Amino acid sequence: MLTDIAISRAATLQPIGAIAAAAGIPPQAVEPYGHHKAKIDLAALPAPVAQGKLILVTAINPTPAGEGKSTTSVGLADALNRTGRKTMLALREPSLGPCFGTKGGATGGGYAQVVPMEDINLHFTGDFHAITSAHNLLAAMIDNHVHWGNALDIDVRRIVWRRVLDMNDRALRDIAQSLGGPANGYPRESGFDITVASEVMAILCLASDLHDLEARLGRIVVAYTRGKQPVTARDLKADGAMAVLLAQAVKPNLVQTLEGTPAFVHGGPFANIAHGCNSVIATRAALGLADYVVTEAGFGADLGAEKFFDIKCRQAGLKPAAAVIVATVRALKMNGGVAKADLGAPDAEAVRRGGVNLARHIENVRAFGVPVVVAINRFDGDTPEEVAVIHEIAGAQGCEAVLCSHWAEGGAGAVELAEKVAALADAPSQFAPLYADDLSLFDKITTVATRIYRAEEAVAEPSVLAQLARFEAAGFGHLPVCMAKTQYSFSTDPAKLGAPTGHVVPVREVRLSAGAGFVVAICGEIMTMPGLPRVPAAEGIRFGAGGEIEGLF
Repeated sequence: MLTDIAISRAATLQPIGAIAAAAGIPPQAVEPYGHHKAKIDLAALPAPVAQGKLILVTAINPTPAGEGKSTTSVGLADALNRTGRKTMLALREPSLGPCFGTKGGATGGGYAQVVPMEDINLHFTGDFHAITSAHNLLAAMIDNHVHWGNALDIDVRRIVWRRVLDMNDRALRDIAQSLGGPANGYPRESGFDITVASEVMAILCLASDLHDLEARLGRIVVAYTRGKQPVTARDLKADGAMAVLLAQAVKPNLVQTLEGTPAFVHGGPFANIAHGCNSVIATRAALGLADYVVTEAGFGADLGAEKFFDIKCRQAGLKPAAAVIVATVRALKMNGGVAKADLGAPDAEAVRRGGVNLARHIENVRAFGVPVVVAINRFDGDTPEEVAVIHEIAGAQGCEAVLCSHWAEGGAGAVELAEKVAALADAPSQFAPLYADDLSLFDKITTVATRIYRAEEAVAEPSVLAQLARFEAAGFGHLPVCMAKTQYSFSTDPAKLGAPTGHVVPVREVRLSAGAGFVVAICGEIMTMPGLPRVPAAEGIRFGAGGEIEGLF
């Protein structure tokens, strides 16, 4: 069986200019990065004639057995094009951390991939490096301002802007900085987050254009004065330089699938600690160029889809037409209590037990008024009896499930799914966010915890509640909330699989992202800087004898 990277290398890619032309992008808008990827200058795009239909691909809670959300997104887009519907993809960029850790890249798999796979997974067009640089420039300017007299009266105990790095590095989660004497600044405690958790990443993903990007950067709250007044990036005069660093990164990246479907790959992953959606700029551009746009949101629907609906669609005025929930027999068996080593044995009853996870995700997505279809991402070894259980679970929730083989067959393996999705998308949408803007911040947190996670309640220490009250007093109470919690469970305990109820969601910290336009609620033990596993993927990544990269997946 060929590996993903072998399939990718064997493909004959079209020149990026041809892909752009097929999408209706004029040559003057294409800024090539080599032969097979390009930045797109939105100012040179034609005015859209009509707005395409937006289709979200989400999934059940992830397991080590795999679900295949990106793979299904690619397969569905290829299948929609095969059926004569002009379609584009709008996907997220991979982070280097997972590529060298456990999860791997984010370009799909098998014969449903975006390519060139190695380029996309490793550095790509440098967007994440630009975000890292802009973020850390602001951090440096904060410390520099304090060092040279502190005219803004920043309280060094209340500097909330940390530094970032696009790599899993647990040693940097909490640090002591500026040691070594007065020339190095004022010593204080701080830390690093992974770049995808940066507010600058969220701003790039949610901004409507370069001017909006700069305005949002200026609103970032980085610290508080001794009088507890907020200090912003604009107060430090950092917003202009940050925007300059991001001038190229804000342009969406154009690539292609193995079947030549145009794909914008732009913006950040990690819906467990960030909002986990590709950029609004890329999504809107695709909607102006295609009749159907397939996008994805990170991890399970309790995280990625909820944030897609409540943050991205709310801010950008987007109206999703349909949603696809990806499920696999293997993942549902794990939710039903089967160990990974035993997944090869047929067990329809385990699928039924684990199917409560799928059923809840269907209920949750439909609560937003968005019609749903289930994509069963087929694996070798799935039995007809096991697949029949998934059809039964979906049917009991009032939707259809479709068995797909796009990993092995590309778009041809998802044609039935494409027809079902198009039929849903062509009907009127009743989309509405989960909660109103005027709800209090903690009530918004509680709404997500009780209605999406099915928790008994959300709880927080008095200091956290007081911080939320200060956010509201400062005029930020209308913002949506961005929940940061484990991706593996509806609860904050990654070991509670299936569909737990009656649990409690502890909110241990809240962070204001005034520029991005949301408040982050950090729940349970989730970390905003991941660590590497015992045996990181980096140990197996190297150049082979022929000079080609090995070990990347």
